[in-house]
Amino acid sequence: MRAAWYSRFGAPADVIELGEVETPEPGPGEVRVKLAYSGVNPSDAKARSGSRPGVTKPPFDRVIPHSDGSGVIDAVGEGVDVARVGQSVWIWNGQWQRAYGTAAEYICLPAVQAVPLPDGVDPQVGAVLGIPGLTAAHTMLGGGDIAGQTVLISGGAGAVGHNAVQLAKWAGARVIATCSASGMDRVRAAGADAVLDYADPDLAAQIKDVAGDTGIARAVEVEFGVNAALLAEVIAANGTIAAYGSGKDMTPALPFGPLLFKAVKIDITLIYILPDAERGKAIEHLHSALTAGALIPAIDQVYDLDDCAKAHDAVMTPGRAGAVLLRV
Repeated sequence: MRAAWYSRFGAPADVIELGEVETPEPGPGEVRVKLAYSGVNPSDAKARSGSRPGVTKPPFDRVIPHSDGSGVIDAVGEGVDVARVGQSVWIWNGQWQRAYGTAAEYICLPAVQAVPLPDGVDPQVGAVLGIPGLTAAHTMLGGGDIAGQTVLISGGAGAVGHNAVQLAKWAGARVIATCSASGMDRVRAAGADAVLDYADPDLAAQIKDVAGDTGIARAVEVEFGVNAALLAEVIAANGTIAAYGSGKDMTPALPFGPLLFKAVKIDITLIYILPDAERGKAIEHLHSALTAGALIPAIDQVYDLDDCAKAHDAVMTPGRAGAVLLRV
C-alpha cells in the first residue's frame, strides 16, 4: 500500500517520506479499513516536529502519522462479525501509541475504533470526528445538560471551538465565543450569540457584561494558562472550566483564591485517553447533532496523500478556517 511516514524529527518537507509499505492484515478483534480521508491535527504536526519536552526520537522506527480518518471496512479479523465488511466508518486513535496511523491506503485497528458513520454523513466529515469532534463534544457536553446556561468558548474559530459553538447551540445554551477579528463572521454563522475579540484588553469586562448576573456556567478553553486569571474572573460559582489546551503556557500560575471561593471545577481533557463510557456519550452527541443537521464541521483544505508535508504546514498555519485532510 502507499503511505506517508517519518523516521526522524524535523520540518515536514525534510522528514516526511512517501512510498510503498506492506499492506496490513487484521488480527483478532481487528478490522482493516480502506481509507478515503486522513484527518491532520496540530498534535500530529507537533509529534512529527519533536517539540514535546524530553522526547528525542520517534517512538517507532517508522511512523505513519495521523489518528483520525474515514473509509470502508474491507476485511475483519477473528472474532469480528463479517457483516461489518463494506461498512462506512470513521476512526479515532488511529496512531495513538501505535506505529501506523491513517496517512496510508489501509489501517488495521481494534474494531471498536472504527465507528459506523451515520447514513448521509460525508466521509470528509467523518475524518474530523476523532480529535476535533470528540474534544468539542466532551468539553462542551460531557458535564451534563447545558440548556439555558451561558457558556464561553475560547478560540471559537478553531476546529474544536467551531464544533463546540454548534454543539452548544444545539444543546440549548447561550453562547459567548472569543476569536480573532478575522474569524468573527464564521463564529457568528456557527450560532454564537456574542463574539468577542480575544485580544481586546477589556475582554473580561465584555464577557461579564454579556453574561450578566448569572456568569459563565461552563467555559471550554484552548489556552488555559494564558486565560486562567480571566476565567477565574468571569466564571460563575460552581462553574466548570473544561480545558483541552495550554500551548502558550504549559506551567500556568493559578489564581487559587478566586477559584476556591467560587468552587470552580477544572476539567482537563486529553481525548486520547477518554474513558470508554464518556467516549461513548461523546460519540452519541456527535451522531445526534450530525443527524439533526445541527453540526457541520468546517474543512479548510484537502490535500492529496503525496502532499502530506504541505498538509502538516497548513494545519499549523494561524487563521485557517477549519480542519485539514488528506485525500487517500
